[in-house]
Amino acid sequence: MNKRALRNLKEKSVRTFFFLNGLLAVVVLAGIFLLLLVSAVPAFREIHLREFLFTKTWDPTSPLKETYGILGQIASSVLVTLGAMILAVPVGIGVAAYLSDVAHARVREIVKPAVEILAGIPSVVIGFLGIVLIGPALAKLFGLGHGLNGLNGSLLLAVMSLPTIISISEDSLSAVPPAYGEASLALGGSRWQTLVRVKLPAALSGIIAAVMLGMGRAVGETMTVLMATGNARAFPTGLMQSLRTMTSNIAIELGEVPYFTTHYYALFAIGLVLFIMTFLVNMVADIVLHKYQQRES
Repeated sequence: MNKRALRNLKEKSVRTFFFLNGLLAVVVLAGIFLLLLVSAVPAFREIHLREFLFTKTWDPTSPLKETYGILGQIASSVLVTLGAMILAVPVGIGVAAYLSDVAHARVREIVKPAVEILAGIPSVVIGFLGIVLIGPALAKLFGLGHGLNGLNGSLLLAVMSLPTIISISEDSLSAVPPAYGEASLALGGSRWQTLVRVKLPAALSGIIAAVMLGMGRAVGETMTVLMATGNARAFPTGLMQSLRTMTSNIAIELGEVPYFTTHYYALFAIGLVLFIMTFLVNMVADIVLHKYQQRES
């Protein structure tokens, strides 16, 4: 076998290897979806879909009437996630702008790895900090009986979303062609005006993708919100009250519920709804990021 044939064989082997890995990811994703779907369908033989999605009360152990409504859990998940995004987006974009346009090279070499290390902190550790540090501080600040509420969860989820928002936003800002900034400076614009009026709009698609990926990270988080939000079943009316998200409800009840009951299958139905919500958020983010990359190329 000559060198050219050997090189072609190697290239074909590498292409096949990466193709099989990509195919494996798709198969695993489809398998998870099918597992959730098959396990959720039996629940809807006993529960009407409208009741399941639009009823506020979740009380599957009531001696009078079992109620399987997840509207309160959906509202809690959305409320905590939006609170996290309100806190994380300005900070994340600000840090990304600082790293890409302001920070000295040595500072960037320290701050960027530190941000990436933040993503590796286990969620149970962040939840523990929410219980022993953030919760008491919120209770003292707002005069509450305890600090296990939606605001606590939003603060912690904001911290967990920051690495994703900062990293992708910084990459998007760094990908803006240098000619944009040079043209702005040549026309008399300051560095601040160049950043705000030129670079941020040019990188907007990538920043939006970063925010949506951070949102997907927050929506699917379990342990942190389980530990920090209080897990009250009442329909949420604000971040200052205890609430229960979809992920928390699954984590709390799945280990205790009898197998193959309506309650058991209803928990899988919650997982299916959560899977679809997270999938849609990530898909929209991927589409936005893909359009951004096409425009830059």
